[in-house]
Amino acid sequence: MKILIIEDEPSLNKSMADYLNAQQYIVETVGNYEDALEKIECYHYDCIVLDLTLPDGNGLHLLEALKKNFKTDGVIIISARNQLDDKITGLQLGADDYLTKPFHLSELSVRIAAIIRRKNLQGSNILNFEEIRLEVECKTVFVSGKEIIITKKEYDLLLYFIINKNKVLSKNAIAEHLWGDDMDLADNYDFIYTHIKNIRRKLLQAGAGDYIRSVYAMGYKFAKQ
Repeated sequence: MKILIIEDEPSLNKSMADYLNAQQYIVETVGNYEDALEKIECYHYDCIVLDLTLPDGNGLHLLEALKKNFKTDGVIIISARNQLDDKITGLQLGADDYLTKPFHLSELSVRIAAIIRRKNLQGSNILNFEEIRLEVECKTVFVSGKEIIITKKEYDLLLYFIINKNKVLSKNAIAEHLWGDDMDLADNYDFIYTHIKNIRRKLLQAGAGDYIRSVYAMGYKFAKQ
């Protein structure tokens, strides 16, 4: 799951990023309005942590940009200003939650997880596809009730596939989802093929169907035959 932190205070930005990285999220960070706008226009995030008070713009305008572009990224507003008008405006513009500084990082993590469950998993901690079951909180995978052992990247990719079942996912989108800013998207995509091959092998060995489809010149799709 991929998180974008928009926060101009370097120490808070870093502490949030470090904490969420330790929770096994893929985290990208920016510290100003201009960089944040570029990020949200180019990429999709499972949740955006948004400071309203930025040095070069108002965070509420970023919410307007998300709404204008029909983006469905989850958003948690964070602000030192405990003003009812800001909270109401932010929620009306599509934010999912609101935290007033200072806050505990553990509370931020819990609220992010809740937003992701609501948006991607319909509020459930269990995700099913045919005989495959993912237990999201434990990050475990079962085939016909039997647990299979996969790596973190394999789990993240399988979760991404099942959430987006029946959709064609480009190699670029897969790479950016799994590695974020740490991946040079101009390089080849051999690493994606390797992860997909390993996932397919482990699922087939456990008795699952072969649901990963290669779509010529486009990418991959997770779907029933």
